[in-house]
Amino acid sequence: MTGKAKQHPALEAVRQSGTGKVKVAVSDIDGVLRGKYLHLDKFFGAAESSFGFCDVVFGWDSSDTCYDNTTLTGWHRGFPDALARIDLDTHRRVPWDNGVPFFLGDFVQADGSPLPICPRQTLKRVLKRAEKLGVQPMCGVEFEWFNFAETPQSWAAKKGVDPQTITPGMFGYSLLRMNHRREYFNALMDEMLAFGVPIEGLHTETGPGVYEVAILFSEALEAADRAVLFKTGAKEIGSRFGVMPSFMAKWSEKYPGCSGHIHQSLSDGKANLFHGAGSPRSMSPLFESYLAGQVAHMMEFGPMIWPTINSYKRLVDGFWAPVKPTWGLDNRTASFRVIAGSPKATRLETRCPGADINPYLAVAAVLAAGLNGVEKGLKLTAPPITGTNEGAENIARAPRTLIETTRIFQRSEVARDWLGDDFVDHFAATREWEWRQWLDGVTDWELKRYFEII
Repeated sequence: MTGKAKQHPALEAVRQSGTGKVKVAVSDIDGVLRGKYLHLDKFFGAAESSFGFCDVVFGWDSSDTCYDNTTLTGWHRGFPDALARIDLDTHRRVPWDNGVPFFLGDFVQADGSPLPICPRQTLKRVLKRAEKLGVQPMCGVEFEWFNFAETPQSWAAKKGVDPQTITPGMFGYSLLRMNHRREYFNALMDEMLAFGVPIEGLHTETGPGVYEVAILFSEALEAADRAVLFKTGAKEIGSRFGVMPSFMAKWSEKYPGCSGHIHQSLSDGKANLFHGAGSPRSMSPLFESYLAGQVAHMMEFGPMIWPTINSYKRLVDGFWAPVKPTWGLDNRTASFRVIAGSPKATRLETRCPGADINPYLAVAAVLAAGLNGVEKGLKLTAPPITGTNEGAENIARAPRTLIETTRIFQRSEVARDWLGDDFVDHFAATREWEWRQWLDGVTDWELKRYFEII
């Protein structure tokens, strides 16, 4: 540990916490936090350099089934310990876990360089390149998610069928529906704030038991940290109230899907570089190049914003989720919504990601696409759409399957340039695996359609 690290205030805060343990967590490839408690002595030893964490967190899927097609981790390597490094700047305490100190970490190789398949390191790679461009990305993440009156036991007993939402009906922006579970939602507002995940707004959305949260914007890495922590924190808090949150992109064909919108701007450390005071659209030339990058390249990063089989069930015409790489001025039907307001508030909202994203990878994807436009000086030639895809008649819609977007991603020179060959090959392999699991599965739709009649 460097002298500066030895003096980090987080270490003294842990010493003064009065606890005998620390909780640490890392993100797996799907954005699920995997973690453990560490004894204080083990924690301080780990804080000096690193600690071992089985690399299976990058070698298995969300059901803990190991991939059979990856190179950098897998059965052929024996799943050794990888080196996890604690990020002392992520220190917070967990209000619902007796205030235990908590830290996030990421992975490094034996020589100290970033592990290329670590999601948090993948985002850091993009941010390092942004720094060379002289810009600091600022982000804020929003999630829509459904809340169910279920427990792990009740859901297992139902065998994955007919979950019970906490409230019925379609009732957006409803104070009445919020009042029904006010203890849960007050806990979300208050305990997330104490956990270092400040919520800017929380309200009901259109659908039974569905809510939307806007997490206060920050520097991009912190924004992704907050987004990852919100998803896990909501589940941990919800369990106390008999609530099971689900960030699945589309749990029922009857209702709109759940989004994971990402707001972005670029700063020079003092001012918002997206604001163009002399422009008719209040967009700076840098903003236009950034937006041009997303219009041109976002579809090449498809599996990073639509990472599951279910993600594509959300991409239905007429159900709010945008299905084409379009942009518009304050148009919520476009993939890229330009919010051109005051110098402070001017930003881009990328609306195509779903709530099932790994926030580190989704933020890395939108920034890489946009910053590539800045780096290449792309011009915004595509006109804005009006209404719902009016003006986008000749623009191809997004693919409807994970395997299609994965193949596009795997061939993308832009993705490989920004994310590295090792990450692209590994992540593409994990998505191909996910697709194969789907191909082998027999669904209730098939049983209902074919069991008796065929």
